Amino acid sequence: MNKKQQRILDAIQLTPPPANLKWDDIESLFKALGATVSQGNGSRVRVLLNGVKATFHKPHPNNEVGRGCVRGIRTFLENANVI
Repeated sequence: MNKKQQRILDAIQLTPPPANLKWDDIESLFKALGATVSQGNGSRVRVLLNGVKATFHKPHPNNEVGRGCVRGIRTFLENANVI
């Protein structure tokens, strides 16, 4: 995991969660943690990490993830025993 990915992981753990994280950075973090990321229907993205599955909605037209999605990502990482 590089320095930028570590900063993203640290930001995900903040309360309240930030609303300006970029999806591409989060997807890069998932891959650095060893997750399998696959495209679902439409803008859905499936993630499998440490036996835990999750589906997220890739934001569009902009690339910024909202606070609700960041909370979901935090819960997913907690369930996968990453944080």
